[in-house]
Amino acid sequence: MDRSEPLHYLSIDRAGNLIRDGKLSSVDLTESYLERIDQLNPTLHSYITVNGNAARKDAKAMDMEIARGRYRGPLHGIPLAFKDLVDTAALATTYGSKAFKDRVPSKDATLVTRLKAAGCINLGKLTMSELAMVGPPNLGKETLNPWNTSHAPGGSSSGSATAVAAGLCAGSIGSDTGGSIRFPAANNNLVGLMPTYGRVSRKGVMPLSWTLDHVGPMTRTVEDAAIILHAISGFDPADRITSTKSVGAFRSDLTADIRGLEIGVLEDSLIDIDFEIANAIESSIRAFESLGVRVRLVRMPNYRVLHIANSIIYLVEAFNNFGTLLRQKPSELGKIFRIYGYMGGLFSADEYVQAMRLRSRTRVEVEKIFEKVDLILSPTTNSPPKKIEEFDPFVLTESTRSASAEAFNLAACPALSVPCGFTKAQLPIGLQVAAKPMNEQILLNAAYAYQELVGLHHKHPSL
Repeated sequence: MDRSEPLHYLSIDRAGNLIRDGKLSSVDLTESYLERIDQLNPTLHSYITVNGNAARKDAKAMDMEIARGRYRGPLHGIPLAFKDLVDTAALATTYGSKAFKDRVPSKDATLVTRLKAAGCINLGKLTMSELAMVGPPNLGKETLNPWNTSHAPGGSSSGSATAVAAGLCAGSIGSDTGGSIRFPAANNNLVGLMPTYGRVSRKGVMPLSWTLDHVGPMTRTVEDAAIILHAISGFDPADRITSTKSVGAFRSDLTADIRGLEIGVLEDSLIDIDFEIANAIESSIRAFESLGVRVRLVRMPNYRVLHIANSIIYLVEAFNNFGTLLRQKPSELGKIFRIYGYMGGLFSADEYVQAMRLRSRTRVEVEKIFEKVDLILSPTTNSPPKKIEEFDPFVLTESTRSASAEAFNLAACPALSVPCGFTKAQLPIGLQVAAKPMNEQILLNAAYAYQELVGLHHKHPSL
């Protein structure tokens, strides 16, 4: 192994191969991340709970298994971390809220159980917007963007993005109700994958909006996202919405040969966006064309009101989940969540039903687009990462929010953000690619081909 390559920036794919071949130990890899956490977390605040002693113990156990000839697969001995809404047995899961500061689950979430079975090491729990809404946590300090610590990393999976980008874990799990995996991935030069609704079990994951919530991987490369997705996907009898469809190999089926694919560029998403993002998207289109892809413009009816529909649905469902807490213990909740939470109680049943009707119509309209193209391309966000003091969580039309992200929560499609450039200020820009439900493989293939062409995954923040 080339020791000039920092352990903390090894891809999961490469680190897994080195562990398999006996050229790297899980103990050494885990220690490299724990040292990095000690060094940088006091500044970045990406972890709210570090699981150091247990991680060291588990890493030793994984190395012993390798020595005995038992190899679990590409995640054997790989250190990951989890957004603090994913239940981890005997380790605090607080949802980023003082209201749950003493909450210690007795069981792991299904996806944690699956990742442990694959051989993963749990480094700890990652900071998040309180109760996965918007803005900072109400427990612990606000996470900073490692590319420029005066800027926000994006939410609500803020700690998940910063930890991966800064080399504080090999990969992480985030959640996405309206862009909360893809926004911070775009802001941190990461791959953030929101799988098809029902692809991954949400058992043991805090619900914000039952009908919009997804959980998925946040990684430095497409290969790594494919590896994690394979491990966490599949039917779970404890989560009635999980699909019984077979799970693909994802990583082993990756190919950079995407010649002949049809990509639809979402014309509506190119209006009112930052000029540097517009330039990056134009360059991405040319890059895909050089890969042998045919590109055409597509339109999404009702695009301008999709953000409103998505907001009504998740606010109403969030109030359904947390209304009792808002009424009985409002002082334990932060100002931002209280305002958004109470807002969810103000919509009428008719308004909620109308939003759900628009959602159903959006699914049909997106299906029609996919009859003409294989993938839909758009900017992940409308503007680069905001300075922390400039971010206003109370503006529902905040320009960092992109209706193109929320459209695919409404349509239950898989969507992925992949790095596509940097601003003049060296802040990351993300490109979103979306596919038909249960078509993650074609999505991953397109992102992989693009990643290998542009090579932005090799860039890391100068901390």
